[in-house]
Amino acid sequence: MKSLNPEQQAAVKQIERPLLVLAGAGSGKTRVITEKIAYLVKQGLPARHIAALTFTNKAAREMQSRVSKLLNGTQSRGLRVSTFHSLGLDILRKEHKALGYKAAITLFDEYDKVTVLKSLLTQQAGDYDTKQVEQFAAKIGQWKNAFITPEQAIALAIYPIEAQIYVDYTRCLHAYNAVDFDDLILKPVLLFQNHAEILTKWQHRIRYLLVDEYQDTNLTQYQLVKLLVGTTLAKFTVVGDDDQSIYAWRGAQPENLAQLQHDFPRLEVIKLEQNYRSTGRILKVANHLIANNPHVFEKRLWSQLEHGEPLRVLAHRNEEIEAVACVSEIMHHKLMNGSSYKDFAILYRGNHQSRLIEQVLRERNVPYFISGGTSFFSYAEVKDVLSYLRLLANHDDDAAFLRIVNTPRREIGATTLEKLGSYARERQISLFAACGEIGLSARLNQAPRLRLQQFHDWILQRAAQLNVATNKIEVINELLEQIGYSAYLREDSNTKETAERRMKNVQELLAWLERLIERNSSDGEDFSLTDLVAKVMLLDVLERNREDEVNDEVSLMTLHAAKGLEFPHVFLIGMEEKILPHQNSIDNDSIEEERRLAYVGITRAQRTCTLSYCTHRKQRGVNEECEPSRFLAELPEDDLHWAAKKPLSAEVKKNNKNSFFAGAKSLLSEE
Repeated sequence: MKSLNPEQQAAVKQIERPLLVLAGAGSGKTRVITEKIAYLVKQGLPARHIAALTFTNKAAREMQSRVSKLLNGTQSRGLRVSTFHSLGLDILRKEHKALGYKAAITLFDEYDKVTVLKSLLTQQAGDYDTKQVEQFAAKIGQWKNAFITPEQAIALAIYPIEAQIYVDYTRCLHAYNAVDFDDLILKPVLLFQNHAEILTKWQHRIRYLLVDEYQDTNLTQYQLVKLLVGTTLAKFTVVGDDDQSIYAWRGAQPENLAQLQHDFPRLEVIKLEQNYRSTGRILKVANHLIANNPHVFEKRLWSQLEHGEPLRVLAHRNEEIEAVACVSEIMHHKLMNGSSYKDFAILYRGNHQSRLIEQVLRERNVPYFISGGTSFFSYAEVKDVLSYLRLLANHDDDAAFLRIVNTPRREIGATTLEKLGSYARERQISLFAACGEIGLSARLNQAPRLRLQQFHDWILQRAAQLNVATNKIEVINELLEQIGYSAYLREDSNTKETAERRMKNVQELLAWLERLIERNSSDGEDFSLTDLVAKVMLLDVLERNREDEVNDEVSLMTLHAAKGLEFPHVFLIGMEEKILPHQNSIDNDSIEEERRLAYVGITRAQRTCTLSYCTHRKQRGVNEECEPSRFLAELPEDDLHWAAKKPLSAEVKKNNKNSFFAGAKSLLSEE
């Protein structure tokens, strides 16, 4: 630990008291966590009794990799480094009996969640509004993240319709032996509260807990942490930065940092303020910006690196010019300084801002990668087709069954599926197998029972046909025609263009599957349906891990996706009112989180940071005037360089609200 600074060493060695490490951007927090794990093991605590939690699989893999360099295989045996949700899923699978679940719990994604809600609304009201379904889905997620159970939601009676849907939705999921993403935290907390012996077992298993990005925890995650560490010994270290809390929209509560002092009076607080990433000037600008937010814990980043160049501000007449200018700057810098494309990142507030940048990058043959973009395998229509293949290959795949049993609609509603799920759970068999059992007739009326039987028999016939077919894609095409999938997409899409795009994705998937079959059948061996599905699911996993690859590409990403990353050169575009800060934040008077977003963007930069905005931007087909972001007016003028090489006049600076807008118009008039 000799290379750690004094504050980092103190954070590593403090193992007797609960500890909060306030770790500023680029201050080496991941290293502190991994060094502390090694320190705990070398102090005699077996690795199997240590758990480190974070929020992304990528962060967990990086942490695990770093620990493996500090401990040998024997020393690290049993160490848990995972996401909160992975731990929750592990708890549920090990303790499923106490919750009344079968062993093979199905995990629902957002699409599965919406599908169940649509069915419930159809059952209750005869129809549903897509926007209303999305609102219900969001509200249920908010309740779960705020540690509000269905019963409590009913008691609150503020949103009686949503609360009843929450109750029905929860009942359906249990009948399907399924949980959704938010249940992975909520259900373990309820389990521990209701089963003291199970909580004691897990507290004995996890004797020291480390939590990364603690400012991103929601109320339910905080409850989970409190239960696991207990109130007596409370052996834990949480690492966080309230200045980088940018996930309020998904329930994150930076207040959880301050709450620790109330719940754990013995809490020690250590600040990591030395930054190892950015130049002094970048940090000065970032500190100046974030100082406009109120703070429970004061801290100020500093660096021993060079002072560095001023941050440049580029003003453009419109977003097309902005895109061309940013790409041209990157190409010029690469040519003049011998940089690599991977040294550059273009950051923005919303995904829609990447379209023009992508267009210019393609025109200039500049390689790029969109981090956090939608995976091809994430499209609903692609998931539908793959779920049909999964069920055809494995009849016991409950998740695939639930996705397609009523897609397109077969008049198999939520009540029918709930009764089917209860029967299957009692019989300890899959949902598909339950459809074919005579005993189901005692639970269901003849009409729904017959519809399930017909679906069951049809799947068996198609599976048999596919397994012997020489041209499997032809059979899959026939299957999609038989169920009227193209017509279903037209009905399910808001516009004709959307339906056509979704069908094109299906055709692209089938063409890709055909190539996959050809490549894997070239040696003359038969490529079975099971082999095909296994290969597809593996490729899905590989695509999801695409962000781990480091190629010579310019990185494009939202400010949310950029958190935790760093680049030598950063372009932050769209620094305008209504974009950053976003219009919703302006309307809701929640500017503080938007300021933290800008802070995160600036502190991603190691050597140079360029801030860009437009005086005009096309909105709904109309070219409208834009006002520069108020955050630009909060930056220290002496550390900014305006590309037009003309500083703003003292008169313009008087009015913060309009200074940059007026100055930009003056500068652009000289072009």
